[in-house]
Formats: sequence, C-alpha cells, structure tokens
Amino acid sequence: MSEYLRRVFANRVGHTTLSVGQLTIIQKTTTLSVFVPFAWVYLKEPPRLGFLWAGLYVCGALSFVFRGAHA
Repeated sequence: MSEYLRRVFANRVGHTTLSVGQLTIIQKTTTLSVFVPFAWVYLKEPPRLGFLWAGLYVCGALSFVFRGAHA
C-alpha cells in the first residue's frame, strides 16, 4: 500500500512538469533497464534478441515523446 501511495504522489508531482505520455515512457524505460539485468543475473534467463528489440523500441518511443519538449 505504501508503494502505491508513493507512486501516486510521484505521478502527481511529475505531472506538473511532464505529460502523462512522458511519465509512462519513463516508467517503461526504468522497468526494462532494471528488470532485464535482474532476469539475466538472478533468474538466469538467457539473453535473447527480443530484449534488444524491446529496448530499441522503447528508446525510439523516448525520442518521439520528448521530441520538442522543453526542459
């Protein structure tokens, strides 16, 4: 429950400067960058080409969502 409350608060704070789409893509990027190495090291999941493609698609989504965004 506390994790949910922190996430909702972070989304409300983040939404003041970023759009919902930008927050979503940041969340997906963070999830992939943490979970894929965890799957390789801890779960002994062999690296697959699909992981690479997923990472490239998310990087492409980042570039499209933040294109023209002002910091």
